[in-house]
Amino acid sequence: MTSSSTPTPTAPRRSRRVIAISLVVLAALVVGFFVFANLYTDWLWYDQLGYASVLGTQWVAQVVMFVIGFAGMAIPVWLTIYLAYRLRPVYVRLSSQLDRYQEVVEPLRRLATWGIPIFFGFFAGFAAASQWEQTALWLNGVQTSTIDPEFGLDTGFYMFALPFYSAVLGFASAVVLICLLMTVVVSYLYGSVRVGQRELRISKAARIQLAVLAGFYLLLQAVSLWLDRFKTLTTSNDRITGAGYTQVHAVIPGLTILSIAAVLVAILFFVTAVIGRWRYPLIATGLLVVTSLVVGLVYPWFVTTVQVTPNQLALQGQYYQRNIDATKVAYGIDGLDKISYDAATNAQAGQLRSDAETTASIRIMDPAIIPPTVSQLQQYRSYYQFQDPLDVDRYDINGQTQDAVVSVRDLNLNALGSAGSSSWQNSTLVYTHGYGLVVAKGNERTADGDPVFLESGIPATGFLSTNDFEPRVYFGEHSPPYSIVGAPAGTAPVELDYPAGTNGATETKTTFTGNGGPNIGNWFNRLLYALKFQSEQILFSDYVNPDSQILYDRDPKTRVQKAAPYLTLDSDAYPTVVDGRIVWVVDGYTTSNDYPYSSSESMSQAITDANNTDPRLAVNNINYIRNSVKATVDAYDGKVTLYAWDDKDPVLQAWEKIYPATVKPYTDMSAQLMSHVRYPTDLFKVQRSMLGVYHVDDAQSFYQRDNAWQTPPDPQNSSVQQPPYYLTMQMPGQTDPTYSMFTSFIPQATGTTETRNVLMGYLAVDSDAGATAGVRRDDYGKLRLLVITADTTVPGPGQVQNTFNSDPAISSQINLLKQGQSQVLNGNLLTVPVGGGLLYVQPVYVQASSGTQLPQLQRVLVAFGKNVAFESTLNDALNKLFGGNSGANAGDQQVAPDQGGATPTPSPSVSATPSPAPSQSAGSGSGTASPQYQAALQQAQQAMMDRDAAMKAGDWAAYGAADQRLRDAVNTLIALGG
Repeated sequence: MTSSSTPTPTAPRRSRRVIAISLVVLAALVVGFFVFANLYTDWLWYDQLGYASVLGTQWVAQVVMFVIGFAGMAIPVWLTIYLAYRLRPVYVRLSSQLDRYQEVVEPLRRLATWGIPIFFGFFAGFAAASQWEQTALWLNGVQTSTIDPEFGLDTGFYMFALPFYSAVLGFASAVVLICLLMTVVVSYLYGSVRVGQRELRISKAARIQLAVLAGFYLLLQAVSLWLDRFKTLTTSNDRITGAGYTQVHAVIPGLTILSIAAVLVAILFFVTAVIGRWRYPLIATGLLVVTSLVVGLVYPWFVTTVQVTPNQLALQGQYYQRNIDATKVAYGIDGLDKISYDAATNAQAGQLRSDAETTASIRIMDPAIIPPTVSQLQQYRSYYQFQDPLDVDRYDINGQTQDAVVSVRDLNLNALGSAGSSSWQNSTLVYTHGYGLVVAKGNERTADGDPVFLESGIPATGFLSTNDFEPRVYFGEHSPPYSIVGAPAGTAPVELDYPAGTNGATETKTTFTGNGGPNIGNWFNRLLYALKFQSEQILFSDYVNPDSQILYDRDPKTRVQKAAPYLTLDSDAYPTVVDGRIVWVVDGYTTSNDYPYSSSESMSQAITDANNTDPRLAVNNINYIRNSVKATVDAYDGKVTLYAWDDKDPVLQAWEKIYPATVKPYTDMSAQLMSHVRYPTDLFKVQRSMLGVYHVDDAQSFYQRDNAWQTPPDPQNSSVQQPPYYLTMQMPGQTDPTYSMFTSFIPQATGTTETRNVLMGYLAVDSDAGATAGVRRDDYGKLRLLVITADTTVPGPGQVQNTFNSDPAISSQINLLKQGQSQVLNGNLLTVPVGGGLLYVQPVYVQASSGTQLPQLQRVLVAFGKNVAFESTLNDALNKLFGGNSGANAGDQQVAPDQGGATPTPSPSVSATPSPAPSQSAGSGSGTASPQYQAALQQAQQAMMDRDAAMKAGDWAAYGAADQRLRDAVNTLIALGG
């Protein structure tokens, strides 16, 4: 008789296990495919750009460092656990409590033996992988040929080797501590370490293991203490960074003593491993702790209190000097040319005659004010936009250097509206690129106060638009996240080129023909990019063809950062035209915070000003900086080219060894590119921040700190610094005007005392690299500092702005400009060294207070000493200020709007110091106004209303006529004393 079979209970469990394992494997495959898609698309992007070696170097380095970190942690921890268990006493009698612990732990022992090392190994591996750059710099570090004044070591040791050694010691200490902890836990659980009521019993094997680990840990601390001696040269102390008197005579000797003591205590632990005597190493450890308190804290405090504080300058002087010298070298301000400047403050006729060329180049078009005007006049469609603020550049036109404000006409997909922006075809296939570069003269305006354009329009017209000019901007600061472009020859274009056409067409279309992004013509790449951008349209769209490319990561700074990840990039990438192509120029810095005796600076704080209120940097505190690389990004195909601008920079030399063949020598630059290279803004800001204190040369001046400076607050926003500015000017000591960048200094605020807003210094840097292919001008980057003599009081920007705002004559004219629906905007207040003194120039703009706002330059304020003038043009203002005869062509001109700047037209003059009014005028105090005055006032008011109405209606002809009537009425009022 056979019994019927029944299902065993293990069958459903086995089925569930198979299903669970299958789901886990499937999930792992899905996650793995997403990871693969991300990595492979990164490789495609780098490979297309020509920088695949950069990504390959990063991957290989991170994998190698992960393996080293994983093995460096996991193997010692596993070996520690294994030995502690293997060498346990087998027949030891355990307490009932430990028996229960073992019952819980024993089933998981094998898993824990492998799992714990793997767990710690993964953490250590990821930590090591994140430090691969530090390791690479150590392996590829170079000699700087500069020796530190304390230990006589090359500064490359501090910049490349010391950070790596510190990281290795920290890692090794963590490994030994975890091993020590694992030894104690396992030894306790399995009876090697037993704690009784009155005694602690440790088996011989556990004693050897614990003593050896303790000895190794103390040896590591001894090495760490020895290296801490060198770290004193990069640590902030008192007023300076670097070792001062206390550090040299107390801290460094103390660290030496502690390091030797730690070695001796380590030896005692090794002896204990052999003889089994714990008393001596434990007593020695206690003495080491006490010694560290006395030598490391008490003695330095005693030296500081008793010796240094009462005799600070005498004892600290040589160390202050070390800090001064090293800081100047580290920030590139050691070659500063200081000029004592006895500034004139009284204006005299003809005083500007010798500076006519300089005053003619003063930029009155403020790039931070006129973006709305440029947009109104040059935007044409809502889906275009311009930079805000605009960029500045210069071009050679007919042999003359012309300072200019520039901007590309970039895309603004957000302005398409909800229907347009939500259409994948529109945002990805149709609206793919911006169009053209707008260039306006920096020192001229039209009769209406608008910019005078040298390059403008759609299609592009102007001095740049030749047959070889490529105006399309596929790679800009506001390009779409991604676009799909390209098609086989003969295929009808899909991309909108610009909103104009021939034969009645309202638009012109084009097809991208460059090599700007990875190809997505095959289904596999389409699938990967559909996953990357989470867009199924990429996979199914019929517009994607075998020649399609996908363009992404299109911001110029993003592309340069990915091609050269070791660089800190300047916050202002600027567009220019080089050899018929619009290219973005991006300045890159190599930085360090480990230069001995150099003071640290917060870079983000130093570069924050009125034009850059939200700096975002990969690094912050630095004490060394070089403009080592200048990069270009082609606006059409996105090609990135890196040029080694400072090939003597040791940090760049190290990175070039890590990423070989990625940086070209600057001698490969074309003549046109060289002519548009300029001194970078952020580097200049960092240098001016350091020069506030480090413009002095000797320790006594540095110690007294009675001549510390700061950058003036912006006159329009006192909570931020005034930005520097580029101008073509001739500084004292120069033979010709040069394209340069400028800033000024006022006394540094101390405590709650209000800052005296008087000028103390004026800093300029030669920013013109020349116009010869592969050759850089010798004076490029030359810093020149005008130090205002103590017996001369020159008002600072804030004081001059206050004078402008409080002057009765100027206020009355500004009030007239504000009548109706108008708003007055003050432009950037420029400081210019001319006429033996310092001239202040501020353009004044007028715009509607609501609705369509079109800032137009209407007046120019100037000041020299205590004299001010307020006129329609800079030329008129200078003539008024200096009593006429200020020099030929000194200043801006008004040009007819339709003449492109060719024909100057006269403009009304508004003086800040008007002639005495006749008794019947409104200003005579008689209480009555003449009929002529009342009529002129009514005409001015009517003209203002007509002008505002014309602006709202977009009738620019009527606007110009009304504006001219307003000018005539204002002139009449002035003549009558109003």
